[in-house]
Amino acid sequence: MKVRINWMILISLFLLVLENGVVPWIVPSAWSERLLPHLGFVMTLFSAGFAGRHVAFLFGLGFGLLQDTLSYGHLIGPYGFGMALIGYLAGLLAERKSFTIGFFAWVALVGGMMLDSVAFSIYKLFTLTDLRFAYAFYWQIAPTAILQLMIALLFYVPVRRFLVKSTLSSPEDNQD
Repeated sequence: MKVRINWMILISLFLLVLENGVVPWIVPSAWSERLLPHLGFVMTLFSAGFAGRHVAFLFGLGFGLLQDTLSYGHLIGPYGFGMALIGYLAGLLAERKSFTIGFFAWVALVGGMMLDSVAFSIYKLFTLTDLRFAYAFYWQIAPTAILQLMIALLFYVPVRRFLVKSTLSSPEDNQD
């Protein structure tokens, strides 16, 4: 199985622009701080499953730092650290278990909750928030994780078909 990493990066850059440019217009203003789709994180999970843990670590680090810079600005690094760590852990799990849609759904849900929990913990550590974890979990972490799960399940089949090329395919398919 050969993964098209360059295409993953281009798609993720497009999704990052979409997340920061179009999604704020679609999501109602009352829900804008509650629903954060983290499309780059979803692609990090795809890279963990199809390309391995080291690629997912670097992918998560790069797109997490981009997301920190473009979206949040209070502190650079929480999403970079969280996406890199969870991408590595998801890649480690994917090496030990087959990467089916059910397993991917579980990884997307748990990983989404872990990502926002890590970011919340870092913000709490540096006293950038005074919210309690239970409130943040109810208000932002759980709805965001469910949204990421729905997006990941929606993208699973198209992304898998587009990004993963079988090594058993004909030589004409491996021209690009």
